[in-house]
Amino acid sequence: MAQQARAIQTRRTILQAAGAVFDERGYEAATIAEILARAGVTKGALYFHFTSKEDLARGVLGEALTTEGVLPQESKLQEWVDVGMVLAHRLPRQPLLSASIRLSVDQRGRDLFGTSWPGWIDFISGQLEVARTRGELLPHIVPKETAELFVGAWTGVEIVSSAVQESDLEQKIASLYDHMLPGIAVPGVLSRLDTAPDRGARMWQAHQESLGENGPLVTV
Repeated sequence: MAQQARAIQTRRTILQAAGAVFDERGYEAATIAEILARAGVTKGALYFHFTSKEDLARGVLGEALTTEGVLPQESKLQEWVDVGMVLAHRLPRQPLLSASIRLSVDQRGRDLFGTSWPGWIDFISGQLEVARTRGELLPHIVPKETAELFVGAWTGVEIVSSAVQESDLEQKIASLYDHMLPGIAVPGVLSRLDTAPDRGARMWQAHQESLGENGPLVTV
C-alpha cells in the first residue's frame, strides 16, 4: 500500500511539472528534460508512468475535467454555475489546469492528443439535461447546443483574460453567466442563482476546509 501511494504521488508530481512546463512554453517547446528537472524525478520514474511527451500531454488533459470543490445544490443550474466559477478561481492558480487550455488550442497538438473540450461539453450537457427535467430551463433550450456554446465562450474568455493580464477571470466568467442565464433559465430559478465573482473562491474555501474531516470530494 505504501508503494502504491508513492507511485500515485510520483505520477501526480510528474503531471504537475508537465502542466507547468506546457503552460509556460506550449507543447512544441516543452522538453522531457525540463519536465524531469521540474518534477525532481528520474527518467526511469517518468517513463514508468508515461511513455512519451505526447502521453504526458494526454495525462494533463485527463486532469482537466474536474468538479473538485463543487458541492451538490438544490438547483442544478447553480451547480453548473459553481463548476464554471470554481474552475475560474482555480485555473489561474493551478498550472495543471491552465495547461489543458494551452494544449487544446495548439493546432498540431490537437491532431496528436485531442482536447478536453468534448468531455466538458458532454458533462455540461448532462448537467443542463437534469436542469431541464427539473423545470429549470426555458422550454426551447437544447442542452447540448447550450453546452457547446458555453464551453466555447468560457474558453475564449479565459484566453482573452490571460492575454490581457489586468483582467480578472472570475469577474469575466461571472459576467458570462449573467449574460447567458437570462436566455436559458426560468425566472423563478434565475432570481435565486448566485453568480457573484467570488462564488468560486467561497466554494473552493469550503471544500478545502472540509478535506480534514471528509476527505477529497468526488471528481469527474
